[in-house]
Amino acid sequence: MSSTTAELRVELSSTAPSTGVSLLGLSKTFSIGRRSVTALADTELRTEQGEFLALLGPSGCGKSTILRILAGLETPTTGLALVDRQTPAELRRLHQLGIAFQDSALLPWRSVIANIRLPLEVAGVREDPGQIADLIKLVGLEGFERARPDQLSGGMRQRVSIARALVVKPSVLLLDEPFGALDEMTRQRLNGELLRIWTEKPATTLMVTHGIAEAIFLADTVAVMSPRPGRIVEVVPIDLPRPRTVDIMRTPEFHAYHDQLSELLFGRGGAVAGAE
Repeated sequence: MSSTTAELRVELSSTAPSTGVSLLGLSKTFSIGRRSVTALADTELRTEQGEFLALLGPSGCGKSTILRILAGLETPTTGLALVDRQTPAELRRLHQLGIAFQDSALLPWRSVIANIRLPLEVAGVREDPGQIADLIKLVGLEGFERARPDQLSGGMRQRVSIARALVVKPSVLLLDEPFGALDEMTRQRLNGELLRIWTEKPATTLMVTHGIAEAIFLADTVAVMSPRPGRIVEVVPIDLPRPRTVDIMRTPEFHAYHDQLSELLFGRGGAVAGAE
């Protein structure tokens, strides 16, 4: 570990009680040809271990960049990112990280069982008896164990992707709009399924989303981001009871959160707040 990283970890542990997602002075600049693009600037965020955090913001604000940094797929230009007080590299080394993207990225020649098993094979971890069968039951794919991806609907492929993310028994779950490409009806149904799965397999979770209702329905905390360069402009705790069902989306409390987040994103005039 570099001396700079060590100093930042000391500073973080001494200034914040966070045990979940911890972003300290996080910045990321990309080089595109001869110009530089700042995706994130001095981003600060802290949650507690076991929380479900939703990152909400306009396209291009750096939501997925944060997720990719936490996944160890990008390195920050400055600052530090930890989850459960561990670096992305530590989480990956300990097989504590589960990731699901908008594209299910299933291997087309592998069955449902074989796709779910893949992270165990890559990590060299032995499969527990009944482990994959239990996950298939958890995500509601019993009867499709031997099916290939081209024999599954989009929603079913995303269920396989979620099961694959859970197979290493992660303490941290990163979700990058896993249902973003699905129709609204399927998306709502899978959000309910995701909540059920998360309740049975709890983990510190970060989900990237463009959907205000989706963020409120799923999350304990919603962090709203500004347009690029991305910063956290507001952190909104969602004080709605669990377990949640779709009925909660019709309550005055839910609509009040929706109005609050809409105003943070769009302002009273309807334009994205802070947009150029």
